[in-house]
Amino acid sequence: MWLRPIVRKEETMAARGSCFPRQRQVLFLFLFGRLCLAGAEFGRYSVTEETERGSFVANLAMDLGLGVEALAAKRARVVFDDNQQHLFLDSHTGDLLTNEKLDREKLCSSAEPCMLYFQILMDNPFQIYRAELRIVDINDHSPTFQDKVMILKIPENAEVGAAFRLERAQDSDGGMNGIQNYTVSPNSFFHITIHDSDEGKIYPELVLDKALDWEEYQEFSVTVTALDGGSPPRSGTAAIRIVVLDINDNAPQFPQEVYQTQTPENSPVGLAVLKVSAEDVDSGVNAEVSYSFFDASEDIRATFQINPVSGEIMLRALLDYELVKSYKLNIQAVDGGGLAARCVVIVQVLDINDNRPELIMSSLVDEVVENSPETVLAVFRINDRDSGENGKAVCYIQENLPFLLRHSVDNFYILMTDGALDRESRAEYNITITVTDLGTPKLKTEHNLTVQVSDLNDNAPAFTQTSYTLFIWENNSPALHIGTISATDSDSGSNAHITYSLMPEDPQLALTSLISINADNGQLFALRALDYEALKAFEFRVGATDQGSPALSSQALVRVLVLDDNDNAPFVLYPLQNASAPCTELLPRAAEPGYLVTKIVAVDRDSGQNAWLSFQLLKATEPGLFSVWAHNGEVRTTRLLSERDATKHRLLLIVKDNGEPPRSASVTLHVLVVDGFSQPYLPLPEVAHESAQDEDELTLYLVIALASVSSLFLLSVLLFVGVRLCKRARAASLGVCSVPEGHFPGHMVDISGTGTLSQSYQYEVCLMGGTSDFKFLKPTYPDFHAHGSQRGSDEAPTF
Repeated sequence: MWLRPIVRKEETMAARGSCFPRQRQVLFLFLFGRLCLAGAEFGRYSVTEETERGSFVANLAMDLGLGVEALAAKRARVVFDDNQQHLFLDSHTGDLLTNEKLDREKLCSSAEPCMLYFQILMDNPFQIYRAELRIVDINDHSPTFQDKVMILKIPENAEVGAAFRLERAQDSDGGMNGIQNYTVSPNSFFHITIHDSDEGKIYPELVLDKALDWEEYQEFSVTVTALDGGSPPRSGTAAIRIVVLDINDNAPQFPQEVYQTQTPENSPVGLAVLKVSAEDVDSGVNAEVSYSFFDASEDIRATFQINPVSGEIMLRALLDYELVKSYKLNIQAVDGGGLAARCVVIVQVLDINDNRPELIMSSLVDEVVENSPETVLAVFRINDRDSGENGKAVCYIQENLPFLLRHSVDNFYILMTDGALDRESRAEYNITITVTDLGTPKLKTEHNLTVQVSDLNDNAPAFTQTSYTLFIWENNSPALHIGTISATDSDSGSNAHITYSLMPEDPQLALTSLISINADNGQLFALRALDYEALKAFEFRVGATDQGSPALSSQALVRVLVLDDNDNAPFVLYPLQNASAPCTELLPRAAEPGYLVTKIVAVDRDSGQNAWLSFQLLKATEPGLFSVWAHNGEVRTTRLLSERDATKHRLLLIVKDNGEPPRSASVTLHVLVVDGFSQPYLPLPEVAHESAQDEDELTLYLVIALASVSSLFLLSVLLFVGVRLCKRARAASLGVCSVPEGHFPGHMVDISGTGTLSQSYQYEVCLMGGTSDFKFLKPTYPDFHAHGSQRGSDEAPTF
């Protein structure tokens, strides 16, 4: 059967179980798009009672016009109003099957037809279809009389045609399988007639066909048979004992035929509900009246009792409005002569608020993915078995929660998210659905739900710092741990599992040969020893990637600074050490104290305090003659030279850095004391032979070189000097050239102080006859006042 969806146009607030606005109460809205709240006309299905479990009822997929796969994808399910699972849906075939043997009499008692109402719920989008299941009765019960023997007292003066009502038989079956006819065994006094009652059931009456005579028959019996309409029919019998009474003129009389009373449910047992009274104008035994129930069901006899003498009706059991709302009692008053009168007592059961509202969960999802749009979490139905205000209910959830209650069809409600949820803000919600009725006193029911927000990989790993600076000493051991890079991910599970990796920035830097990283914990290791002098610093990026899908990542900059270790000794640039020709510094014998002999120049490849150099004189030929300045390496004289001082000096100096431990280099310095600068080069004893032959050869080479270069110039000078000398007899006789005071601008020899001397000097030169030596007559100083202060005294010494 096709279930055609329809949309309800309105909901009345007075409907039983409806919810009114209160706090965050139900919003009476209909949703479109992803959420479709649709009702449906009743789909009518039927199944015969006592059918075996798993019996086919219908193919729901076909009725809904869906394929089996689509039906399974929509998570179709069946929910009955009584919260019992009478049917189940086979997701593989789409068939609706019985889940148990269904007993119509147990489910519906005598109600006909026996209908069970259920809903078909589907998701994506959410839909509700209403349907009903009819339990078809089978004739599995026979009619029964409560009393197998009934006594019927009839006065002998009863008129022909008088009718006497009999108690009905009971049949648990309904419809055509219920009682359809009564018959009486053949006799000459009675026949039976059938009448319909206001309850929709038939009852039998015996009709007198022939006058009774007490003198002829005082009593006799007939048999009544009740027949149902089943195929084959079932029957039940009872014996009626007819007692013929002697003449009794007056029967009892009730003042009214119908009595009505009201009794609250849950009234205590033994409570007097009503008292009936019948009067009989006869006297004696014929006036004695006894009261009893007539044609009463088992339920009535179990619930009420009547005092046969006083006619007081009392409770034998508690009343329950939700089970039976009213009772109809047939009361019979019989006098001592056997005459009877009947009346009807209608007991209305008053509802009290003794039932809490019911919340029946039909569908529940306890986990929702974060960042999802509106998502259905629960579908439930509310019901209150009370009536009136006692049966009206209000439902709501707590405030300040990102959830909504929305009304669907009938008493169905939907709990759904109010927008996207963020697991990182809150991973779990405890929701309390409260249903309160409007009775007095108010009763409520609470249903607690715990909703977990499942993680979505929506957060990239975040480093604790945007950049890291790490320090490592040079000459480190391989595989040294130099630091840890840490990142966190606010997601959970695999979405928060972080893997670290190196991301080189400089393609010329072989990063993988320098650094490695532990992919699990971000620990960085130096793979080999680093050299500060070769690589002082380098930087790269570290990536952190989670294992979500898709994976998210972030980067951080790492800068590694190599710290200098004192692993380099000072290196002397001047004077050169281990040279093939040693360097000799010349020192004038007339040098003043503090005279700058030379300056030691050294460097250290280290940095910082490791490159701070200090100089120290360790050993000297004349210990007190020289000193070295500790911070600049200048070697100076400490006193005037004397005739006793050696001509050649050897100084041993040490250059030391400020590292820990300190490193040093030694410097050997040769100093030659000269009377003047006429001797351009004198070898040290350790290097050259001190024989006279070597000195002559050197002098000869020097003279030849000077003569060949300036022969023309010298000849001109000699001619000029010779002419002057001839005019001076005294000078000629002594053999000494007298050189006048003053400078000779044309024939000055300039010796620059680019070596160890800090100033420039000019000398007057005279060539002695008969020898190849020069004589330095008198030095001429430049104008020191034009260049600053003057070293030494203002008077130039004469050599």
